[in-house]
Amino acid sequence: MGIINWVYKNFFKGWVGEQKASLALWLTLDSQIYKRFHDIILPSSNGTTQIDHVLISHYGVFIVETKNKTGWIFGGDEQEQWTQTVFGKKYQFQNPVRQTYRQKRILAEFLGISELFIYPVVYFVGDCKFKTPLPSNVINYGLGNYIKNFNEQILSQDEVNRMIAVLEQHLSGSNLSNRDHVRSLKERHNSKTICPKCGGSLIERVAKKGPTSGSTFLGCGNYPNCKFSRSI
Repeated sequence: MGIINWVYKNFFKGWVGEQKASLALWLTLDSQIYKRFHDIILPSSNGTTQIDHVLISHYGVFIVETKNKTGWIFGGDEQEQWTQTVFGKKYQFQNPVRQTYRQKRILAEFLGISELFIYPVVYFVGDCKFKTPLPSNVINYGLGNYIKNFNEQILSQDEVNRMIAVLEQHLSGSNLSNRDHVRSLKERHNSKTICPKCGGSLIERVAKKGPTSGSTFLGCGNYPNCKFSRSI
């Protein structure tokens, strides 16, 4: 299935998940403390990124990536694909923790802050159960309580106000749409010169071991910090 078809097929389901997460944030977090932004599309030097929810507070900046999944969820921090099992049928989806790496990098650059001040959260909103140990920032309940666990003030009021103004100005003047983001995704994932994960250069390499030994592939020039690869 092409990436555009996949995005549109999952758009409505993802939208429902985002609305559930928005409600959870509205019910559990003080709007005077946490400024909330929803469904943001940000530009970068390597295409766009779409972030479901961004919260700005004295306690840091929070990225919330929502997943509307049911059934059993299997995954791991280093796995490229996670698995959803529903009534014995298995479906794979992109590791959402890896997905937040790019969001975090682009948001930090856009806001002009260190990535150390940004905390990603992956929130599963469907009726699902985790069947393997997952990173601590992957949750399926208690979104507001998880965010409130970060209770050390690390940003000044001036810095909070500045970042809020940056995002509000972007949203008021931006004409980026979901269609633009889908087009950017297609271009980024089809590129044979630019790494879709980190924006580094793709370099032709030769596998030195394993079942594909001797075959050529495209690998990111930022290896080992970025381990993206693509067969030729």
